[in-house]
Amino acid sequence: MDFNNITPYTPPMEYRRFGKTEKKVSVITLGGMRYKHGWDDPRYEIPADTLEECKNTVVQAFEHGINLIETAYGYKKSETLYGKVLNDVLKIDRNSYFLMTKGSPKTAKETRELVMEQLRDLKTNYFDFYAWHGMNNLEIFEMACAKDGPVDELLKMKNEGIIGHVGFSTHASLEVIIKAIETGLFEFVNLHYYYFFQRNKAAIDLAQAYDMGVFIISPNDKGGQLFNPPEKLRKLTSPLHPIEWNARFCLSTPAIHTLSFGLPNTASFDVIDGIFPASSPLSPSDAKIKHELDRQRLLDPWAGFEGYCMQNDPSGLNIPEILRFRMLWKCFDMKDFGVYRYNMFEEKGHWFPGYFATEENIQKIDLSKCPSNVPVKQLIRETHKELYRPKK
Repeated sequence: MDFNNITPYTPPMEYRRFGKTEKKVSVITLGGMRYKHGWDDPRYEIPADTLEECKNTVVQAFEHGINLIETAYGYKKSETLYGKVLNDVLKIDRNSYFLMTKGSPKTAKETRELVMEQLRDLKTNYFDFYAWHGMNNLEIFEMACAKDGPVDELLKMKNEGIIGHVGFSTHASLEVIIKAIETGLFEFVNLHYYYFFQRNKAAIDLAQAYDMGVFIISPNDKGGQLFNPPEKLRKLTSPLHPIEWNARFCLSTPAIHTLSFGLPNTASFDVIDGIFPASSPLSPSDAKIKHELDRQRLLDPWAGFEGYCMQNDPSGLNIPEILRFRMLWKCFDMKDFGVYRYNMFEEKGHWFPGYFATEENIQKIDLSKCPSNVPVKQLIRETHKELYRPKK
């Protein structure tokens, strides 16, 4: 036997039933918001290098067994780009993959007009999955789900065969996500959950009870910029890359069906191969890594206080997120990630609410909801000092 010419075994993509939609989707989804020049105006003009990058990415994604592509109207060029690549350049059979897009219309009329525009941009006559995009607080939830409002119109379009399945995408608090699930209007939910942010586990459990598809948003970027991990984190997850281990952690929950990867920018295709097999529960070796990661939280005496009892504080500070960034910095050397995310406050609106922890804002904190032994002002003050970068 010629051992020099043996083709290495590549573990196959895995697929899961996407809840009551009954679709078997790949556990890795090709996201659509990170292509080069993708956020530049005008939205309908696609530079040659953007088209080439997308074409190569789609080809590799399909070669790796990915069968779900996700985009959104809010991702600027993304829908037009995929429309051209899938239909004009690669001419891929529309029935060979699933297509998910999203939108944030405010009225029924606006909903129908937007969906029809998206169909034209993506050069298709139906969407497998459509999510109301950015159900990020109670006010938006009530607007989107009002009688004869946007979600009702999406459900009408489902009955017309234009949309296969209706869901929602959210960056909201756990409490708002639960309210949306409990309406019974939706067949799937796109939300945040990963090792470094496990707050939404209760929403995932509830979604499972409703037999909903569960789609994880941005596990590699907002999940800790795992594509650029500090040396400490690399060592803790060794021999796996942090992206590989975090994916296995997420997929160890059977109620989670797919993870969105911003290929090739927040993960490489080589890393995808190292995710499988993704066992549930975690394999002994992966569970040992989790044990070591969990132990790091003991390095700081305040890392266990997450601050959710202080949500919606009158100071306007996003106290749980500030304390999470502090924990990641203190326990995992993830200061760069903290700097990246902390400095998004005050510029992302309801997508990432919260003010900077200036001394004026710190003095407005309501301490009545904070355990008396937790020096929360001091913790927030030192986090701001370490992570804040003034705009130039």
